[in-house]
Amino acid sequence: MTSRHLRLGTRGSQLALFQANAVAALLRLQEGITCDIIVIRTSGDRLAEATLSEVGGKRLFVKEIEDALLAGDIDLAVHSSKDMPAALPDRLDVCAVLPREDARDALVLPLRSGADLVGSADVATLSLEEVVASLGPAPRIGTSSVRRSAQLVRLFPGASFLPIRGNLDTRLRKVDGGDFDAIVLAAAGLRRLQQAHRISAALPVDACVPAPGQGIIAIEIRSGDIDVRSVIVQIDDRVSRLAFDAEREVVTRLGGGCQMPIGAFATVADEEISVTAIVVSLDGARAIRADVRGGVANPRDVGARAARQLLDQGAGDILAGAVERPGAQAQSPAERLQP
Repeated sequence: MTSRHLRLGTRGSQLALFQANAVAALLRLQEGITCDIIVIRTSGDRLAEATLSEVGGKRLFVKEIEDALLAGDIDLAVHSSKDMPAALPDRLDVCAVLPREDARDALVLPLRSGADLVGSADVATLSLEEVVASLGPAPRIGTSSVRRSAQLVRLFPGASFLPIRGNLDTRLRKVDGGDFDAIVLAAAGLRRLQQAHRISAALPVDACVPAPGQGIIAIEIRSGDIDVRSVIVQIDDRVSRLAFDAEREVVTRLGGGCQMPIGAFATVADEEISVTAIVVSLDGARAIRADVRGGVANPRDVGARAARQLLDQGAGDILAGAVERPGAQAQSPAERLQP
């Protein structure tokens, strides 16, 4: 490159800035490159109180940043990969991901008064069963994710699942203020922002399969920018990238859109990828699950086989029903399964 200085685009939330600074620090340490961090306000930030299904879904969190990247106003963009839609715009590419943080979802209970805190370090070791019991038969649970609510209704059949938006501090204030009996957040964000003590119970993957890419920081560039690519690929984490590619392929092949009840989680061990994927009806009454293994040589193939298993069991019917929900969007699974 002619310059060792890059313009890095990001949202302005506390978590987004943490992620951007993590990327900038790695580039500085490994490549000696400095970054200007450019905060870009997205539609998702401007519509912070609306639910995703009402206002258009995940692309709201990346559109303006991707527009700046395409226009050449920034050299790279940093995202929470779970916030990225399955299909990227033409001429853009995710060329690197960072090591994955805890991918699980987490239940967060309100703080009590005084020093006795629900969610303090000692209480964070509570079992899921203990937390479920503590919430009683009809808790108010804050989450705007149809994936989470569709799975968690099986644990909390009498619960009311209520929408919640805003940054981490805002959501924690709402649960502490009594608006909810519990909220569900990504464990990764809590850990990255030094709030791991607020995790009352981490949800096992068997209980709530995470969103594809959850816990992974993704770096997006212009596909043809060879100079930037040559730098960014140096900080790509191989294991996280294998999981990232496999999980996103599940969603791509299912035709999943912005707010669909799809979970996918991949692990890598001994040069083998294991993918757990799930499609759940919005009311939680029907869940279809796939568990697939394959070699690391082709992670997308492993994800595609998981999607095929789901569709063979009737996932297409569930997703077709979910599309009828206002704001939910999906493309034809049959079309997506073409080679």
